[in-house]
Amino acid sequence: MTEKEMYLEQLRALGIREDDAVLVHSSMKAIGTALSPEEILSVLQAAVGSEGTLLLPGLTYESVTPEHPVFDSRTSVPCIGLLPRTFQTLPGVLRSVHPTHSVCARGRLAETLTAEHILDNTPVGPHSPFMRLADCGGKLLFIGEVVDCCTFMHGLEEIAGVDYVLNRDTTAYIVDGERRDYFAHDFSTVAAQRYSRIKSIPGIKMHTGRLGNAPCYLFDAQDLRERALSLLRLDSHFFVQMNQ
Repeated sequence: MTEKEMYLEQLRALGIREDDAVLVHSSMKAIGTALSPEEILSVLQAAVGSEGTLLLPGLTYESVTPEHPVFDSRTSVPCIGLLPRTFQTLPGVLRSVHPTHSVCARGRLAETLTAEHILDNTPVGPHSPFMRLADCGGKLLFIGEVVDCCTFMHGLEEIAGVDYVLNRDTTAYIVDGERRDYFAHDFSTVAAQRYSRIKSIPGIKMHTGRLGNAPCYLFDAQDLRERALSLLRLDSHFFVQMNQ
């Protein structure tokens, strides 16, 4: 068995099936492989099959800022790791239009999930691929101990109207050549994000496994949305530690 075949078996054991739509947060280093990013991405694509959809965040919040407010969906480089940076450049990959929180996707639902993100004026609004993922029965895969980087949770914080997630005023960005105004995320009142708590939500649909050396966690996006929103409505600070 080749290394790629072993990884595909591990993804199957984790619960990823052909036809799935899967959004991946990842640490390439955690896998512990000599394979290239392109080869790892090809395994992930094979896991969802020809009728499935693979998504990776294309976040650019480090380089597209109020001081440098220009985003180009074709060329702006994701700032969150090797696999997203590589995926953005591959043939057939579509990218949603948002200056700081775009998502890249390839597969059957790629256009459906990415096309309307431009309608949102917040990073993870109802038209974002993160939120649309839950509407289409999609899944969230974390490769490595990166659950605290769960961007999906910011969309739930926006829905719940918590007091720490959004700026009060909009910021002007140049997005694919057009001026657009957005509410940006603002976590200045937050001491630490505790999104790894999603792993211990009572009744949560979570599968655990490995990809190479990396621990992996797979969630049903709709189930996570419903259960995490219920907790946020009981305690709006459940998933964060606020500054004292």
